[in-house]
Amino acid sequence: MPTYDYICDACQHEFEAYESIKADSQTICPACHEAKLRRKIGAGAAILFKGSGFYQTDYRSDSYKKGAEADKSSSEAASKPAESSAPKPEAPKPSASGSST
Repeated sequence: MPTYDYICDACQHEFEAYESIKADSQTICPACHEAKLRRKIGAGAAILFKGSGFYQTDYRSDSYKKGAEADKSSSEAASKPAESSAPKPEAPKPSASGSST
């Protein structure tokens, strides 16, 4: 449902209303209770996405996701030999517990 902007010609009160597209526009001002309310013309009739939103890639097909995963893993494999050529430090081995001589 879209959000509409309203303004009262009597008291100049402005507000937004979250209404159905099929709903009649409001006529009574909630501030002064006069029948001088009108809907403003502008971008207020558009759908608002609040929150973190969504992206085009959120709804990709499974075949696209598999191809992207394969591409990602192949690019990681190409860059890994440079990273893994450095010697890794060995972790200390756990000591045997219980028997001390």
